[in-house]
Amino acid sequence: MPNFKTVVWPKVILFGDSITQFSFQASGFGAEIADKLARKCDVVNRGFSGYNSRWAKIVLPRLINNSPNSADNNNNIAAVTVFFGANDCSLEDKNPQQHVPLQEYAENLKEITSYLASAGVSAGKVIFITPPPLNERAWEKECILKGCPLNRFNSSAGQYAQACVQAASQCGADVLDLWTLMQKDGVDYSVYLSDGLHLSQKGNQFVAQHLWGLLESRVADLPFILPYWGDVDTKSPESSLLCDQ
Repeated sequence: MPNFKTVVWPKVILFGDSITQFSFQASGFGAEIADKLARKCDVVNRGFSGYNSRWAKIVLPRLINNSPNSADNNNNIAAVTVFFGANDCSLEDKNPQQHVPLQEYAENLKEITSYLASAGVSAGKVIFITPPPLNERAWEKECILKGCPLNRFNSSAGQYAQACVQAASQCGADVLDLWTLMQKDGVDYSVYLSDGLHLSQKGNQFVAQHLWGLLESRVADLPFILPYWGDVDTKSPESSLLCDQ
């Protein structure tokens, strides 16, 4: 058997709620990021529909190990996005199952960052994403279809977005403030949402564009993995395909 090393692919991990889970659908922001990083990096979807930051903090150790033996494996993590808040900001009296108090939400984000650091993923590799704005009229229609009253307000989402921005600053992480950016200059932000809460195709494009602006510097030095087909030595392909890059 030839002596060669298994190729280890760097990773970008997308950690979040349903907005992240759905991001690999057609035209989703995760799919677009994955396409940009093909042959350079695996983009791993770890989105969990309906989850809040409290549950995220609990499951994170099941996704990324922080044992001493795992440190080397985590060195290949180029970035982790942390995208929670859309469920945390649910109104306590209307949706107590998903609601997380504002202060706890901020502390959960900090604890997530601390855990990642203990697993060898520094704050410089972490990108927080705030909840997007909420179109109350459209989301209320969805709530009525499910037999419940409107259970979120855009103003509340804004409070959680601000807490996310502050937590990122305190942790030394980057942040993508969707709530502010999508409403900048009085833009009709409803076009970014499919049902008042989740992203539309245009919203996914918006997130992909702005997220790439933060990710690009973190992956810029990643090499193209395995040779371009035109560079393979056809007389001795093993010499091209089994050599360490």
